[in-house]
Amino acid sequence: MALLQISEPGESTAPHQHRLAVGIDLGTTNSLVATVKHGFPTVLTDESGAALLPSVVHYATDATTVGNPAKALQANDPRNTIASIKRLMGRGYAEAQKLPHVGYELLDTAGMVSVQTAQGAKNPVQVSAEILKSLHERAVQSLGDDLVGAVITVPAYFDDAQRQATKDAAQLAGLNVLRLLNEPTAAAIAYGLDNADNVAKQGTFAVYDLGGGTFDVSILKLSQGVFEVLSTHGDSALGGDDFDHRVYCWVLEQADLIGLHANLSAQDIRLLQSKSRAAKEHLTAQGVASIRATLSDGHVVNLMLSQAQFFEMTKTLVDKTMRVLDEALTQAGVVSSDLQGVVMVGGATRMLHVQRAVAAHVACPVLNDLDPDQVVALGAAMQANLLAGNRTADDDWLLLDVIPLSLCVETMGGLSEKIIPRNSTLPVARAQEFTTFKDGQTAIALHVLQGERELVSECRSLARFELRGIPPMVAGAARVRVTYQVDADGLLTVAAREMTSGVSSEITVKPSYGLSDDAIAQMLTDGNSHAADDMQARAWREVTVDAQRIVLAIKGAMMDDGELLTTSERTDLNAGMSTVETLMNSNQVANIDALRAAIDALANASEDFAAKRMDKAISSALAGQSIDNI
Repeated sequence: MALLQISEPGESTAPHQHRLAVGIDLGTTNSLVATVKHGFPTVLTDESGAALLPSVVHYATDATTVGNPAKALQANDPRNTIASIKRLMGRGYAEAQKLPHVGYELLDTAGMVSVQTAQGAKNPVQVSAEILKSLHERAVQSLGDDLVGAVITVPAYFDDAQRQATKDAAQLAGLNVLRLLNEPTAAAIAYGLDNADNVAKQGTFAVYDLGGGTFDVSILKLSQGVFEVLSTHGDSALGGDDFDHRVYCWVLEQADLIGLHANLSAQDIRLLQSKSRAAKEHLTAQGVASIRATLSDGHVVNLMLSQAQFFEMTKTLVDKTMRVLDEALTQAGVVSSDLQGVVMVGGATRMLHVQRAVAAHVACPVLNDLDPDQVVALGAAMQANLLAGNRTADDDWLLLDVIPLSLCVETMGGLSEKIIPRNSTLPVARAQEFTTFKDGQTAIALHVLQGERELVSECRSLARFELRGIPPMVAGAARVRVTYQVDADGLLTVAAREMTSGVSSEITVKPSYGLSDDAIAQMLTDGNSHAADDMQARAWREVTVDAQRIVLAIKGAMMDDGELLTTSERTDLNAGMSTVETLMNSNQVANIDALRAAIDALANASEDFAAKRMDKAISSALAGQSIDNI
């Protein structure tokens, strides 16, 4: 008789039944992926041991690279190197135009912002999908099996459009999204559970999350394993990039480049931006930073920036975060003396004047003993592990998150009526009844909004749909119940029903700045149909890298020790390198086998030369030494 494997309620599954899930921090500057191994959250690293993946994507005509290789191309090819794409997620073209200069070309695609690349227009969802795809591949390679799914973090102040865009990007990257989780909440999970020795599990905490492109504050109450978000407030267009931009503007002014700014090349702009960011990071540990750069026209920039100057030029940005902190405390109904601690999250919190400002502003400890770059991913991994069904006896906790912005409906006179107020605990559903305005009215147009303002014109439009088939009645007789339902990811479904006749209509809100289901399906179809071509293109790129490496190595060796070669050997090597370079520059995948053969032939031809160089090195090392000293 076969036996069933059944575990008691609340007990973990058998080790071989452990379901693999990950937490992903999709950041503006860097991204990470983490998982729970043997009960402990851990960040997954790449082949070189690096945990951080720069959120940078480079588009060449025949290849797409992500992370450090893409970042290395920023200065030389800024128009095709896309960084800080998170700041454009879910934004329209007009909004994107207000952000600091990015170094690449923005396009207006039916109101949605896209970027121009060597592979054509790419929207933020597609660019973010490349970053998520790279993290997905890292996780599969590290864990050795497919994933059940992922928890992906978003800024607490991301609106519905930005959340939907993030979920679209994950789907495009082949990830099953278990949940979208607010970044401050993820950090609180990591601190409250993984760091219990340092932080009491009871009490009220503020999470101060200053990332590369976004900032938010969440006030959380931790009580007997329940994580309750009391309030959240922030700015999805404020982050470390803005501190970099202040330094960049100072460089333009001090180097007399203001008048020339309009004529600076994209390479010069990206170079100065990179130097500005490096100076900001250097000032975290040092009192002064040098900014040196030679522009394409030969103009030399040579400046020194002190900590005091940097603190002064960015003081307004820090003060802005303090106002957000105060507003979050007010909305939660607490004062700073009620807090047990302020958790510092995000790489930008390493700036000294940020830490000092927070410490001076609150009457409680400032907690920064966990890596601010990793804490969000660690918390997300813990939530993912739970949602995947790997609950253990220690996982006796409940997460209660909130909606960051009020969800509203348009009423007569262009007014915004709140259905679900901001900071309502998720998931949540609320209903409200409306009626008709005219006699005999048989349809109602519903306009779904998000925001805190009273006028429709000051709120963000999410969707429009109609309820038709209402029986003709006198004005005010119809009873139309409008229901808003928000899931745990913060995504909205709206339904309308006329209570007398039972006529109903429903819409799952897909903001206009996200991708439609058809568009995502088409992209996934395209990815599958071109899988073979993509594999060939990848193989070609790998072989050409090998070709470049061997040619450069032999040329360098010939410059150093060319006298060791006979005329015939030199001729053979030059001929071999010429063949490799010709095939490599053909950019034809059909030549891949020929290129591999040419590389092997060149390697064989260089073996004698390598042996001669080795003999020379050994002779040089032994010269002048007696046998007794060896």
